[in-house]
Amino acid sequence: MRRTMKKKNVLVLMGGPSPEHDVSLNTGREILKALDRKKYVAHPVTVTKEGMWLLSNAARVHNQGGHSLKKRTALTLQPAHNKNSFPIKNIDVAFIAMHGRFGEDGTVQALLETFGIPYTGSGVLASALGMDKPRSLLIFRQAGLSAPDFCVFSKDDWKKRRSAVLSKILRSFRFPFITKPADAGSSVGVAIIKKKSELRHAILSAFRHSNTIMAQVFVKGKELTCGVLENRNGELEALMPTEIIPRAGVFYDYSSKYGDGGSTHLIPPKNMSPSVIGRIQAAACIAHRALGCRGFSRTDFILASNGTLFVLELNTIPGMTQTSLLPEAAKAAGISFTALLDRILETAEKKGKQGV
Repeated sequence: MRRTMKKKNVLVLMGGPSPEHDVSLNTGREILKALDRKKYVAHPVTVTKEGMWLLSNAARVHNQGGHSLKKRTALTLQPAHNKNSFPIKNIDVAFIAMHGRFGEDGTVQALLETFGIPYTGSGVLASALGMDKPRSLLIFRQAGLSAPDFCVFSKDDWKKRRSAVLSKILRSFRFPFITKPADAGSSVGVAIIKKKSELRHAILSAFRHSNTIMAQVFVKGKELTCGVLENRNGELEALMPTEIIPRAGVFYDYSSKYGDGGSTHLIPPKNMSPSVIGRIQAAACIAHRALGCRGFSRTDFILASNGTLFVLELNTIPGMTQTSLLPEAAKAAGISFTALLDRILETAEKKGKQGV
């Protein structure tokens, strides 16, 4: 008699209190649709903008192939060092589909660790470092990568020494330059400053998304990104880099990322030699290791006209819809979206069993 494989219970976490709440819901819904139903039973949880955890009806998800928000039960979380104390019993692994603060900065990772639940992606420290752009850039430099010069200011600096902050930025950078939140994703609050009159408004806009902001050199060149996956042996595999051509804005901003026709993605990059492609792939692996990432990551770069490759940031939880950058690159490598999710979950379970 043929033995039926036991399905694994997967907690799919989406939403959260960050400005990327809606983006995260799209990621979560796409993951739910693509999970192999012969191998997994999904338990979708939507974290509201207010921080409430809502359990969706998993049966409706699997019957309809989508994410139902009609029947939801609020979860009461009481962390303990036992995953069976989690409100949903017998969870094998959590798939974190939350972008930005709380989901990508190590917070929910630490919470899952208190329950002893394995989870996808990087651990607490690597997640926190990945969200902290200034600290991660310093680590990348120590690892031998190039990063555009920057300076950092807190909201307290701005309140107490506004004129000094403005003066330092204008002394340090030539137009155009960048201002952005130091710990937000999806390019929220990012601005290119072309003249002095734009600076004050851009700073205030960035502070709406973070208590810390940064000004940074604007590097003109090709916008590139490169995904990294761990294989079953724990070895890193860099995917083919993607060249990003923004259509909705002058750089890969929020509207270019998520608007219809907002950008064009070229895999492989146009007119790029194998040696340059190899250099980008090697840099993505160096960045992944430098922060101590695990499972998967996606690192963003600018290739300047003089050939210098600048690292901009590393995403520990990149977008995971079928048309997102990492899944697109995986597809180009012959890895379907379902197979990609399966691989990420297998790595998470293996790391969880090893206690890593």
